[in-house]
Amino acid sequence: MKHSWVEIPRGWEYQSSAPAGYMFDLRLALKQNKIDDLIASLMESSDPTHQKYGKHLTMADAEALVAPHRDSVHAVDAWLEHHGIPPKSIVRHSGGGGWVALRVSVAVAERMLDTKYNVYRHTSSSEQIVRAMSYSLPRHLHSHIDLVTPTTYFGTYRSAERSLRPGERHSLVERVPYFETFRNMLPDNLLRWQHIIRNTDNAAPNIGADILVTCNSTITPGCLRALYNTANYVPLATEVNKLGVAGYFNLTPSHTDLQTFLQVFLPEAIGTNYTTVQIDGGGDNQTNPSIEASLDIQYSTSMTFPTPINYYSTGGSFPSNPDCNPTPYPIEPFLDWQTFLLSPLHVGAIPQTITTSYGDDEQTVPEGYARKVCHMFAVLGSIGTSVLFSSGDYGVGPRDCLTNDGSDKYLFQPHFPASCPWVTAVGGTTNINPEVAFPYSGGGFSRYFDAHPYQRIAVSSFLDRLGTTYNGLYKKTGRAYPDLAAQATQFKIVVNAKISSVSGTSASAPTVAGIFTLLNDFRISNGKPPLGFLNPLIYAVGTKAFNDVVSGSNPGCGTPGFNATEGWDPVTGWGTPDFLKLQEFI
Repeated sequence: MKHSWVEIPRGWEYQSSAPAGYMFDLRLALKQNKIDDLIASLMESSDPTHQKYGKHLTMADAEALVAPHRDSVHAVDAWLEHHGIPPKSIVRHSGGGGWVALRVSVAVAERMLDTKYNVYRHTSSSEQIVRAMSYSLPRHLHSHIDLVTPTTYFGTYRSAERSLRPGERHSLVERVPYFETFRNMLPDNLLRWQHIIRNTDNAAPNIGADILVTCNSTITPGCLRALYNTANYVPLATEVNKLGVAGYFNLTPSHTDLQTFLQVFLPEAIGTNYTTVQIDGGGDNQTNPSIEASLDIQYSTSMTFPTPINYYSTGGSFPSNPDCNPTPYPIEPFLDWQTFLLSPLHVGAIPQTITTSYGDDEQTVPEGYARKVCHMFAVLGSIGTSVLFSSGDYGVGPRDCLTNDGSDKYLFQPHFPASCPWVTAVGGTTNINPEVAFPYSGGGFSRYFDAHPYQRIAVSSFLDRLGTTYNGLYKKTGRAYPDLAAQATQFKIVVNAKISSVSGTSASAPTVAGIFTLLNDFRISNGKPPLGFLNPLIYAVGTKAFNDVVSGSNPGCGTPGFNATEGWDPVTGWGTPDFLKLQEFI
């Protein structure tokens, strides 16, 4: 047995057996041969005190470290031959470490993996997927194959879209005209917004009392640029530096909405745009923009313009089969996106900073899948890319916080991929002067991944103060998150020509990614390499370059959650970034 569920993951229900003749792409992730060596190199190049700081690997060097051993390749090839899989039907991908893809029927996959594929329905979204409750491999292949997919991962983008708080996400305030309309035709209330933004930008780095009141209740680009001291920085390395925004399952932004947003909230950036990169059938529907994608693009753009931005639209659906069900069957999006980024054809165009506002309960992700995804983020960091994820919006855990391993234990529920030690997790704050913890800010301790040395001193200090509180509800030695935070409430966005208010760490992640994009611009324009993996730097400078957040908590699982305290805490990390102070350390 490679992996199995005791019961159908919560939120899903059995529909029917999968048709034996249904064809799909089965993918095998071969063991990465020298992943420990790659991680050791990653830690040297990202440690600001190390002599190799900033000396990132080339993709060729990284690929050499994570490529599967020839024994693994031979063992897997022999197994496939045993099952009658012809070599011509096998596609091999490098993509950060040894993928084998093959087109098979459900009947063949069931025989190879000693399993049963079924159709399952998501009870709230009605989405359907083909998955298995378990799968097995010959014992001798367990040391050669990390993961087979799709098998037991039941994730869906709706469960991943949690960073937008229900009840706030569809609060439409007023209609705005399209950006082609002359500015002098804007309604008075929109001219007022522009006046506020101009005043906010002029107030940097000290926010005036009148603006302070406005930003306490409504966040706009001007608030963030003033609050985090980026308003006066002009990017210089725009021919080299890029920001990437990851999106999934055809959730896309709108070029028109972006220009309207800029016209209203940041007129000097009008004309700045983004490039959509479509992966695995990812969409680019300009007539039906999503809230998540609009938020990500509009605030990434307003924080970094005129830096180029790639929006990665990853589809991840199997072709539908009318004999089974006309609904497509979504597959695992993170792996599709990572494999594309790390493919030889794309590797030279990987942005220096990437932000993602998606995730899921760690326990809903099979551990082998989580580790494979996490290792591929380590590959991205090793070649000089900073990867940021929102920390989630359910505090220390959502719903009933019961485990899904059959024991029904009551435990705090960490969020993945924020819990991966090779990404930078971004929590949330609210209010201004002082900022306090966003009460839904995801934070806690992984049960899959251990804390890495870069954070152990800071985390130990917090745990010493916490004492025995919540003993048994979390893994004290687990990777602790978030690493830092930013504003997370009442962000103004434009969707379908309407202004909406959105809250959540989905807003925090692109904000912080924008700040580090500017820091990468500063380094590149001064002849230095990009920052790459950020966490060792963040934990090295701590409160010297971050605004410490010392009040608030992140309730969840029927508890008050953890408290924001002096220094690092599992609610806001080290606090919110100060661009000008961070410049001094890089």
